[in-house]
Amino acid sequence: MTLTIIFLYLAAVFAIGTLSHRLLRGTGEDFFLASRTIGPFVLLMSLFGTHMTAFSLLGASGEAYHHGVGVFSLMASSSALVVPLAFLFLAPRVWRLGERHGYLTQVEFFRDRWQSDALGLLLFLVMVALLVPYLLIGIKGGGITLAQITGGATPEWVGSVLMSVVVLGYVSIGGLRGTAWVNTFQTLVFMALGATTFFLITHKLGGLGAAMERVTQASPDLLARSGHIAPLQLFTYLAIPLSVAMFPHIFMHWLTAKSEASFRLPIVAYPICVAIVWVPSVVLGILGNLDFPGLVGPQANSVLVMMIAKYAPGAMAGLLAAGVLAAVMSSLDSQVLSLSTMFTRDIVNHYGFLTRHGDRLGDRQSVLVGRIFVVAIFAITLALALTVDRSLFKLGVWCFTGFAALTPLIVAALYWKRSTRTGAFSTILVAAGLWIYFFGKGWEEPGYTVLGRGIMPVAVILAASSVAMVIGSLLTKPPPEKHLTRFFPE
Repeated sequence: MTLTIIFLYLAAVFAIGTLSHRLLRGTGEDFFLASRTIGPFVLLMSLFGTHMTAFSLLGASGEAYHHGVGVFSLMASSSALVVPLAFLFLAPRVWRLGERHGYLTQVEFFRDRWQSDALGLLLFLVMVALLVPYLLIGIKGGGITLAQITGGATPEWVGSVLMSVVVLGYVSIGGLRGTAWVNTFQTLVFMALGATTFFLITHKLGGLGAAMERVTQASPDLLARSGHIAPLQLFTYLAIPLSVAMFPHIFMHWLTAKSEASFRLPIVAYPICVAIVWVPSVVLGILGNLDFPGLVGPQANSVLVMMIAKYAPGAMAGLLAAGVLAAVMSSLDSQVLSLSTMFTRDIVNHYGFLTRHGDRLGDRQSVLVGRIFVVAIFAITLALALTVDRSLFKLGVWCFTGFAALTPLIVAALYWKRSTRTGAFSTILVAAGLWIYFFGKGWEEPGYTVLGRGIMPVAVILAASSVAMVIGSLLTKPPPEKHLTRFFPE
């Protein structure tokens, strides 16, 4: 029964995504950006669903299992504050420039802003390097969910492949419009079923108060922030949600908005959506210590699904597992499509590959190339998913760290006329170099913080990349005033 419901859900998702094919206009802009026609509600659901992945459900519950209630402070509360501010100050400006100059990708915007092909190519490579591990979180999350909900009867790799095939299908057929429709449906599903999971499990544990009392008796430090999380770590975590400013899949969704007014609802409603998803995930992760004590490291990634399997067997387990898969797929599809768009527009088209005389591909050819690249990315990520075994939360934090460190790029591009391509290059190179250094430290020492003082590496990398932007720009000639008028009109 459980598997039947999951298969029916996946079929429904596939159907919704492919139905949008009937509205496909056959143009590259329509396939990659839905012809910039997305309204406020679908935009909110797309942005939130794309941002909340397996990291927010499986990763957050697994981290809360080990470190307690402070996990909510680390990412949820900071995201509820920082992400709407990023939407407020960045998204409308990006949308205006995208509509005015016809941008479809993030790389296209930065390459034009600083008039540098080399900068665009470097940024593309960095984006791919950071986004593939992010895709890995989603694919592993889907495999973990199906394996645990069936009691191990379904191997983890089968779940990963099945979910990837479904996402690959509706993304390839429906493009961005199909992705937005599916994201809206799936975001509503995982928000509703996440709340249902929370109330169902706490009810069977005798109520939230009784369950928390048992946790207090067994592991009281899980309900105290100071027991696990240093104040400096808590403060420097505020920099991690800045990653939303540089996610290529979020940037892509900004460009799909119907108008500037479409951003009002996402800005206001985003914190509410965060609370609806993160509170159940963190609390259920803590409660997992009651029934499944002794989980070590990445084993805790499965604690939420293990609790669903124990307290909601049969049909209900299938529905709740579908909610987890919804959260996973609602990010995976946009991430893959954003990579496909960048590859098609910024590599194949921009450099004239696959054409005889270096011309741009036609719309039909662009869509075909985009679909082929989607398949290739899925194949690579699936291969990695079968070999990498790390905490989903920590893997997510490192991905977010890299994107957050690049935030000076978009801030300078939109607000600082004096910024130059040298400053942009300096930002990327400094951020990449320090990220590699700290990632090596973190890989050898789980829970690594700078100097052992609780300072998250993202704070150091972000500060250094910001300084690099300023110094690199001030030491070089400013851009021509005529060029700046394209980005800073009177």
